[in-house]
Amino acid sequence: MRLVVVSAGLSVPSSTRLLADRLAQAVAGKASVDVRFVEVRDLAVEIAHNLTNGFPGRKLADALDAVTGADGLIVVTPVFSASYSGLFKSFFDVLDQDALAGKPVLIAATGGSARHSLVLEHALRPLFAYLRAVVVPTAVYAASEDWGAEGLPERIERAAGELAALMSGLSAPRKVKDDFDVVPFADQLAALRPAG
Repeated sequence: MRLVVVSAGLSVPSSTRLLADRLAQAVAGKASVDVRFVEVRDLAVEIAHNLTNGFPGRKLADALDAVTGADGLIVVTPVFSASYSGLFKSFFDVLDQDALAGKPVLIAATGGSARHSLVLEHALRPLFAYLRAVVVPTAVYAASEDWGAEGLPERIERAAGELAALMSGLSAPRKVKDDFDVVPFADQLAALRPAG
């Protein structure tokens, strides 16, 4: 199975990449996966060009293909202004809108304070729900004080187990059909009126 880890850390070294590494190792300990990392920082210029001209550069196209072809994703962003980073969001903005439909995704974030942990629920989970991904129940947030503290390793293991289980349940890529006939509201109301 192919696991792609999208890390949006901006510095080297990065606590965002550290969390991404730990999550990937935990999933690899629970399922046989080929892991590929996508460092969004390295694609910043190509993302900006894609947003303005509509065409991905070679490295960005390769990263987008990897994400589209993955059996599961781990996505990790630093928190800026109480949300995901703009670069993180821009990467998913240039991805085809159907690329993540039905795909298992583990969401995670890093920040300087535990006060920003709700970014997972008010920003990341809605983003990936909109993209029709299947987001694992356990999201992982790591504040500065969480490194080396009790609780973070257990959350990593629980989330990794949930992602591995969803990935193992994938027998083939699923195409989500979303085309359907829309019955005009007036016709629906007319069907409710008694005959006569």
